Amino acid sequence: MKNILIVEDTELNIDLLTQLLEDDYNLVVARDGEQGVEMAIKHMPDLILMDINLPLIDGYEATRRIRANKAFKSTPIIGLSAHAMDGHEQKAMSAGCNAYLTKPINDAALFSALKEYLGT
Repeated sequence: MKNILIVEDTELNIDLLTQLLEDDYNLVVARDGEQGVEMAIKHMPDLILMDINLPLIDGYEATRRIRANKAFKSTPIIGLSAHAMDGHEQKAMSAGCNAYLTKPINDAALFSALKEYLGT
């Protein structure tokens, strides 16, 4: 079973993602950007779902720090944000995200991205 790190500070979003994914993936949750970086190193996930608006350090910086570690050069990171404005997706991609999904999460788009990056 593939491992997914969910970096998200909103309990409702954590619950939603957990319900959608727990039957098919091993899940680890971090609730802020710093913890997300630490949990990535500790658990070496196959994919990371990274909220952009996080406490301590935002998802952009957390993604940059994870990408700075050579072990994560090819680990897919999907940015998640309630911001659908022009420029936010590009900023996430520039930070190192492979994809960007807006909230509320569209189940079909999420599963499509997981299939693309994990083959599952």
